[in-house]
Amino acid sequence: MDSKKNPVFKTEVLLTSLLKNSISMIKHVKKRDGSLQPFDIRRIENAVEKAFKSLGVRGNAKEIAEEVKRRIEDHEVISVEEIQDVVEKVLIEREYAEVAKAYILYRKERERVRELKKTIGVRDDLKLSVNAVKVLERRYLLKDENGRVIETPSQMFQRVANHVARSEKLYGEDEEKFAKIFKSMMTSLRFLPNSPTLMNAGTPLGQLSACFVLPVEDSIEKIFETLKHMAIIHKSGGGTGFSFSKIRPRGDIVRSTSGVASGPLSFMRVFDVTTDVIKQGGRRRGANMGILDVTHPDILEFIVAKEREGILTNFNISVMVSNEFMEKAIANEDYELVNPRNGETVRKLNAGDVFRLIARSAWLSGDPGLLFMDRINEDNPTPSLGKIEATNPCGEQPLLPYESCNLGAINLAKFVKNGEIDWESLSEIIPLAVRFLDDVIDVNVFPLKKIEEMTKANRKIGLGVMGFADMLIQMEIPYESEDALRIAERLMKFISERAREASRKLADERGSFPNFEISTLKKYGAMRNATLTTIAPTGSISIIAGCSSGIEPLFAVSYIRHVMDGVTLFETNQYFEEEMKRRGISKDILVKIAKSGSIQNIPEISEDLKRIYLTAFDISPEFHVKMQAAFQKYTDNAVSKTVNLPQTATISDVEKIFIEAYRRRCKGITVYRYGSRSQQVLRFGEAEDYLIADSEYSGGCLYVC
Repeated sequence: MDSKKNPVFKTEVLLTSLLKNSISMIKHVKKRDGSLQPFDIRRIENAVEKAFKSLGVRGNAKEIAEEVKRRIEDHEVISVEEIQDVVEKVLIEREYAEVAKAYILYRKERERVRELKKTIGVRDDLKLSVNAVKVLERRYLLKDENGRVIETPSQMFQRVANHVARSEKLYGEDEEKFAKIFKSMMTSLRFLPNSPTLMNAGTPLGQLSACFVLPVEDSIEKIFETLKHMAIIHKSGGGTGFSFSKIRPRGDIVRSTSGVASGPLSFMRVFDVTTDVIKQGGRRRGANMGILDVTHPDILEFIVAKEREGILTNFNISVMVSNEFMEKAIANEDYELVNPRNGETVRKLNAGDVFRLIARSAWLSGDPGLLFMDRINEDNPTPSLGKIEATNPCGEQPLLPYESCNLGAINLAKFVKNGEIDWESLSEIIPLAVRFLDDVIDVNVFPLKKIEEMTKANRKIGLGVMGFADMLIQMEIPYESEDALRIAERLMKFISERAREASRKLADERGSFPNFEISTLKKYGAMRNATLTTIAPTGSISIIAGCSSGIEPLFAVSYIRHVMDGVTLFETNQYFEEEMKRRGISKDILVKIAKSGSIQNIPEISEDLKRIYLTAFDISPEFHVKMQAAFQKYTDNAVSKTVNLPQTATISDVEKIFIEAYRRRCKGITVYRYGSRSQQVLRFGEAEDYLIADSEYSGGCLYVC
């Protein structure tokens, strides 16, 4: 009998083969933290492919990876460092010396980054930037009673996902399924919710909203009740907005005591001091928006309130203006000041003079901004409940008294494929983001019963975006261009329409918001949420995501960042750095760029790059307003965007910006002239004249209250 046909022989051959493979095939990779993960050749191939692309070199990454695998496959377990050593060796042998050099430098940089993260005390399981890890350590990751961090970034997102997905169970849905979906959205950095959700979800505090508006009535009892409510909200991580327009003017009669009123500014100072004392548990600075109607008799005092530094440091302030006032200001006509106590006209002022005073103060200090009352209330979905008179601290969320809103942002930098917007992927994440934010309302622990009732009656959410500048760069579209404006409008229209579709679907499943029948949205048949979209500044969540802030342009191409005491990092926009490597531009040029953050006056850099990599100061003030208006066109709530001005800007420039914002139907406008305050989160003139960014600055306003 032929031995090869013998069943026993076949079995022996098979066993020998399996034994040989089990000995020769690598099974696990030992990570730096000592843990094991299954060997995956695609990781080597991807790393080599990135090295090739970074230098614009053509090479067969798959072939390199296969050779590396062949050389290490007699190890059952091998360390990451050992694999990287073999990668370098193979690259050099295959005459890719420059690629090997880039790979070695990258390894050294990663080693430095790991050491810094170790110093911070965080095990980073998502490979975030050092600054992102520091921000997470300072404000978001849970700590034990000794202040030691006890969760990783991935565990934080798991905590948030688990908590928010509990809402799904209320509607008979699979809680575990949506917890996985929500976690994936966050760990991939495609979507992140506002800071209080990241900080408080799954904790005893449980307060998840960022934006609140509280009423300020004209009595001592009511004012101090609001003060108490503000303190409770700040302690939980929220920001508050107030209109002080109902408080009687300074010097007015107080019949109950036969005395005279001290006016709204005096009470704003009380709110400011209280905010300073609370400090939101040390995790997030208290922030307020103080608003006064332009018809209030104390309006002149209010306008100049922050011209001197150190006053109302926990407040942004804005003047609420009507269309009538703006038209009279443009025509240089008089308007009336009205005592809110009795509705009587007390005097007249020239609207043009008042408007110019507002512009002068904004030029001097960044405050006040303008809020356009009529434009805001055009989009008030529940006008029968009252007029909207106040916003959250950054102005993007107009709310009725005792309303709150939770926000989230889609990272647009993650939705570009082959130089085009990935509309399909975007259409998939929008309804999931709407669902997440709606779920937050149900699992939220509200700071006050009144706020819970008002919020659940209207169920307002604010889905926004970040990474818009990064998206444009990947598409090779200049921020200051008509193409960028068209993209902005098309993009926000798409997000708004898909968000409405998602809210209608949720309403069919769960019911419309309780005030739907008295709202302006009845034409839609059903709607889960009274508002759906908001463009917020994003701030620290865009640092976590590693993208540009909100809809702002880049604040710098290259700069120095203060990460923590005694530690600074040289940072460069990732897309520009990749382009430099592809074009063989020396890294020495980054030192020149970091002096101003801009590449526009660097002769060694080509014009096509200068066209794409524009920073905030490279863009004309008028265009900043145009971009804000483009997004506002399809945004339910409002748009937070700062018009950053060079130090040389004039008061007349500010006036033009304010008028442009009014005519383009923005809901508010804020300007900040560089150097108008001594405390700035982005500044020149230190460390050999390099541009310096503070650890939590991601773009937008250079002065944060």
